[in-house]
Amino acid sequence: MKKIKIAHSPDADDIFMYMAIKFGWVGNEFSYENSALDIQSLNEFALKNEFDATAISFALYPLIAKEYALLRTAVSFGEGYGPKLIKKKGTKLKKNFKVALSGANTTNALIFRIKYKQARISYKNFLEIEKAVLDDEVDAGVLIHESILEFDENLCVEAELWDIWRELIQEELPLPLGAMALRRSLPLSDAIKVERDLSKAVELADSNRKILAAMLMERKLIRVNEEKLEHYLDLYANKNSISMSQTQIAAVNALFKLGYEYKFYDKIIDAKDYLIPIEYENARNS
Repeated sequence: MKKIKIAHSPDADDIFMYMAIKFGWVGNEFSYENSALDIQSLNEFALKNEFDATAISFALYPLIAKEYALLRTAVSFGEGYGPKLIKKKGTKLKKNFKVALSGANTTNALIFRIKYKQARISYKNFLEIEKAVLDDEVDAGVLIHESILEFDENLCVEAELWDIWRELIQEELPLPLGAMALRRSLPLSDAIKVERDLSKAVELADSNRKILAAMLMERKLIRVNEEKLEHYLDLYANKNSISMSQTQIAAVNALFKLGYEYKFYDKIIDAKDYLIPIEYENARNS
């Protein structure tokens, strides 16, 4: 049986979406091997073409498009919410404030760097950012994943990256955050089956949320309590994660256009041109 190496982050929505595969609910043609890594590590490994299928930041994708196809499934978008720029209460940020971000190629880094051009950036594991602000190692930090739901009472929100995103694109589109990419070297027939398995896993996770959430809580795989897990999954792992809509694809293209305009990328790409061509299988079977 062919082995497929999948990498994802340890945050609740990724674990939730991929555990249907881990528990054997989906897929019998491949042997799936999971690895959980922080988002910047995932992005860096994707640049090295390390995993067959990997979670990435949407903002990274144009940099790996030659090696990876973009999948329609296991996606996370912000709609009225997203990463938060936080600081200590009672402080005022200077133009060149020190800030901790979760990785150079993340969507939040792209948006942050466009808005705060003079900020002095350091990159940290997303789990270390809140403490870095509390310890005065940095003046501010961008929180992601479950950290946006609850943080130390001595901290406050300076800005919502969702608001900055809408200000930059001037459109009513969701904020593209987490994506899934698949190595192009896989045979197309295998790629179609892997995407189908991943889509089914996300669909099963959503339709069996209470059962799967209880299993994850029991195994202590989640960093938040049951109530916060439910809220977090409502935000980032839901029916909109199963397969990208036309609106979501338009949002991804808006992100790629924004990155090009601010010289993060050397060309504009259209996300639709980089999806797995599932119509190939339909044509072959007709």
